[in-house]
Amino acid sequence: MSTPVTTASAPRLRRALSLWDLILYGVIVIQPTAPMSIFGVLSERGRGHVVTAILIAMVAMLFTAISYGRMARVYPSAGSAFTYVGQEINPALGYVTGWSMVMDYMLNPIICTIWCSQQANVFAPGVPYAFWAVFFAGLFTWLNILGIKASARINAAMATGMGVVIAIFFVVAARYIFGHPHADPIFFSRPFYDPQTFHWNGLFGCTSIAVLTYIGFDGISTLSEEAENPRRNILLATVFTCLAIGILSAVEVYAAQLLWPASQPFPKVETAFVSAAGRAWLPLFGIVGGTLLVANFGSGLGAMIGAARLLYGMGRSNALPKSFFGVIDPKRHIPRNSVLFVGAVTVVGAFLMNFDLGAEMLNFGALIAFMGVNLAAFTHYFLRGKEKKMTHFFPPLLGFLICLALWLNLGHTAKIAGAAWMAVGIAFGAWKTRGFRGELVNFDIPADE
Repeated sequence: MSTPVTTASAPRLRRALSLWDLILYGVIVIQPTAPMSIFGVLSERGRGHVVTAILIAMVAMLFTAISYGRMARVYPSAGSAFTYVGQEINPALGYVTGWSMVMDYMLNPIICTIWCSQQANVFAPGVPYAFWAVFFAGLFTWLNILGIKASARINAAMATGMGVVIAIFFVVAARYIFGHPHADPIFFSRPFYDPQTFHWNGLFGCTSIAVLTYIGFDGISTLSEEAENPRRNILLATVFTCLAIGILSAVEVYAAQLLWPASQPFPKVETAFVSAAGRAWLPLFGIVGGTLLVANFGSGLGAMIGAARLLYGMGRSNALPKSFFGVIDPKRHIPRNSVLFVGAVTVVGAFLMNFDLGAEMLNFGALIAFMGVNLAAFTHYFLRGKEKKMTHFFPPLLGFLICLALWLNLGHTAKIAGAAWMAVGIAFGAWKTRGFRGELVNFDIPADE
């Protein structure tokens, strides 16, 4: 039976993850195939300038990634943004940030379960969606119960499998592209800049969507208490993950744009990348579709890991019921109660929510957390720091402003649903503290081993 974390001798999370484990986790959560699902939307919005938008978005997200990594040096805690904001700015704001993160992290495994279940239903139409929803949510939960190293090994296997498919795509794409003559003198540079279709509004609109390709890298910071040398490795893993996903995504969409120029309409916007891959080699149409299923499976598995660690961090700090969420299984050294809770919510959510609304609400919570972490980094390193370095001034400030602009441009439905979620959280905090007269959060930051 799990026991509350109340003494120094109580079970703790186990430091078992290397730098490579952390990078693999981040890549799997974001997905090596991240831009494939939204390639058609990006191409239409950006008038073909998908590569440029992906690269600009990478630079934008690197500012926030640096803030996450720097704050993990100060607070190597599973609470992530919740702890950073609460400790550096204000406990109440930390609680609000944590509540927005709960929405983000709880929605991610739900929408991955929905997507995987719908895709599996396409592959096996005789098996109902309800079966697949329970199957995937249950499998995510079971694999998380096995322990963090088991999840790391699964991440490595899935990364290898997706890497093989992506490599095959690059090979057949290159064979197709160089096997056909191109009279256009700017054929190879057109995906970066097409003077006939370029427009700043189109590029900015495309970039605002492309930034969402990177959402998920923040989950690395929730593993701070299970990482070896977290003060070094969390920063490196977060930045390397953003760079790896950004470069890989840019090369993927560059090849796809050469295979299927923006001047040619897609048969279906939702499957635009699959259509481009099928043009290079017909069997890739099914292979890439299956790979996207695997990618979303990995993302759902990784998202549940992050959600459980966040709930544990908030439970240990008494922002959520400590007797349930703030406990560690003494055998496997995982927050078992939190994993089971996320699993139960995932099953229910897969039946009550649709994919589009879930994705929009996820962005609402993620961007609030991003803004909070950038402000926390700005406060700790520049406002309170002894040395007023420009490297402590510009990255977090630019990261905050970019995330604010993206948040303001979210859809009305997402804002309304997100505001309702935040209202529930504030009401719970008011009830818990008898009108905010009592202690809201009691942070507990474990020391490094």
